Amino acid sequence: MSKSHSSVHSVSEIITESLLEAGAKRCYGIVGDTINHFTDAIRRSEMEWVHVRHEEVAGFAAGGESFISGELTCCAGTCGPGSTHFLNGLIESHRNGAPVVFIASQIDTAEMGVGFPQDVDQKALYSQYSVFCEYLTNPENARRMVAIAAQKALAEGGVAVLIVPGDLFPQKPKASLPWRAHRFSPVIRPSEQELAAVAEALNQPGKVSIYAGVGCQDAQEEVLALARRLKAPVAWTSRAKDFIEPNNEQEVGMTGVFGLQGGYEAVAECDTLLLLGCSFAWSQFYPDKATVIQVDLDPGKIGIRHPVDLGVVGSVKDTCHALLTRVDPRDDSGWLDSCRKQYLEARDEAAVTSDDEHLIHPQELTLALDRHASEDAVFTADGGSPMVWCLRHIRANGKRRTLPSLMHGTMANAYPQGIGIQKAYPERQVIAMCGDGGLSMLMGDLLTLKQEKIPLKIVIFNNSTLGFVELEQKVEGILDTYTELENPDFSLVAQSMGLWGRRVEEKHELDEAVQSLLAQDGPGVLEVKVNRMELVMPPHIEAGQVASTALYSAKAVLNGRMDDVVDLVRNNFTGR
Repeated sequence: MSKSHSSVHSVSEIITESLLEAGAKRCYGIVGDTINHFTDAIRRSEMEWVHVRHEEVAGFAAGGESFISGELTCCAGTCGPGSTHFLNGLIESHRNGAPVVFIASQIDTAEMGVGFPQDVDQKALYSQYSVFCEYLTNPENARRMVAIAAQKALAEGGVAVLIVPGDLFPQKPKASLPWRAHRFSPVIRPSEQELAAVAEALNQPGKVSIYAGVGCQDAQEEVLALARRLKAPVAWTSRAKDFIEPNNEQEVGMTGVFGLQGGYEAVAECDTLLLLGCSFAWSQFYPDKATVIQVDLDPGKIGIRHPVDLGVVGSVKDTCHALLTRVDPRDDSGWLDSCRKQYLEARDEAAVTSDDEHLIHPQELTLALDRHASEDAVFTADGGSPMVWCLRHIRANGKRRTLPSLMHGTMANAYPQGIGIQKAYPERQVIAMCGDGGLSMLMGDLLTLKQEKIPLKIVIFNNSTLGFVELEQKVEGILDTYTELENPDFSLVAQSMGLWGRRVEEKHELDEAVQSLLAQDGPGVLEVKVNRMELVMPPHIEAGQVASTALYSAKAVLNGRMDDVVDLVRNNFTGR
């Protein structure tokens, strides 16, 4: 192996070459003073520069691409306001486990530490949500630092940040060793003693359930084989939907606020609960008295959400494979059958329709998307109610993918993430399920769809309110306040930007409008007026929630808002 690379390459060219060698194909961002040399190096390379209108969109887009593709993606920004605008999009991407390298430029080294305009301590900002965050301090180290950043982003799953002073980009190192990023695929499983203990616990009499999380990716075959042997219902966290729901005759859906009755029952009422790559945060939905076993690659996640009786470190794939020959097969499917029955009934009941031509439930819109979308479509969903409808009613089939904002819970993520996914898969159908609040927050990058010729399909759930917040206020017994949105006609806004746009207010137009959107060669925006008073009904309703909602109703009446209470009841119960 050569001991050094040619010294004719600048730091900008070295960074670009190293990122390409690590697998990155695109860089998202906005050009500017301190990265001009870097973007010029990209212009002369095989890497594609994607020009967005707001840096937050670049962070979301890079993370969307890398999350779905599993490959490295990068973004770059200027010092000061450019780099700080990335923050929310990159935190979202990091918490998703998306391998992204962010090249964050800094002011020139001679001006650092003296209060120069646009000087921001980016390391203090990004260190808390990154797998790597370091300064590049000299040209000789450029290739090494990029290799480390890319390797950590790919191996650990998250954002790696390399901070580069602007005056370093055009400099040329005197020598550079051939550093490069490496990829790994280890086999990781518990010890024989630990496997024996897990098998012994699973072999005890009683109702066994499996709760599958994002750690089950690439392990569906092994998880389902173990579930069949145990006759165990398989509930899944929202992040495990894509690879646990498809072709799974034992799946019972989710628990928690997003879930339905079968999933809630399977997790809360079992005697033994096996957590596989699962870190579900809401402890009130775990069982009170069951034996809890947890399998996770990260020892730091064992027992942090709920006390466990037995925790082991290993990949879900390797651990389930090892357990198959160690657990006793079960013959009684009564527990599984009961949970399945509850789940299927609750799923059918949740897929509501109405007889009112002017009342479109968000579930009806989602089900129309599910019917007409392609078999390998990718769906993104804004934080809030769109992600609930996506998780409940978009059918996973092993080819489709979904990406809601689940770990960070942010608004305005859906169509920016869709930009990156569509760039990575230009021939694939990508559908962004947007709330009206989320869409309007970053509306300017609709122009990016036109300029970059990105055929993304955007569906706006327009209920003229911050709907999830409004629901939270009602459940707390508070009058909904400051949630109302005075929206434009989004379809006309889209048309003014050169996109296809259409607005739907009546139910008979819905299916044809969805089909028209999906048939467009280029980008399109479909705005649908949906029921503002829709309730996201959890699988298990506490007495306090009922009392609080009743308190909201009483306050609404006393404040002269009787019509709101009537609509809440009619549109969720009598108007279906």
